[in-house]
Amino acid sequence: MAKYVLPEEIFRYFDIVKIEQERRELHLYLEELNEIPEGYNRADLESKGFHNETVLKDFPIREKASFLHVRRRRWLEKATGKTVSRDWKLVAEGTHYTQGFASFLKGIIGYLPY
Repeated sequence: MAKYVLPEEIFRYFDIVKIEQERRELHLYLEELNEIPEGYNRADLESKGFHNETVLKDFPIREKASFLHVRRRRWLEKATGKTVSRDWKLVAEGTHYTQGFASFLKGIIGYLPY
């Protein structure tokens, strides 16, 4: 069912690890799959867990506000000591809304409420 209401890229790059329903809210917890970013070799990187969780507002589902709790992976590049992560464009610039939801709101009301 989730595949019908969430953006397609969610299932290419993330696992849904938990879903919680509160009275008027739905919280979906996502963790990035353990797949290294393009341009890197697994032998050159060491997994360092996750960045801090980011919470995004998305389209309401069944009259409930929906929030995506996203945990992105990070790796350490062994040769340089640099932290490496995949570059995501999930969030509309300057907001905590998914790009799709931000576009929808802007089209309906002409601006984004912050």
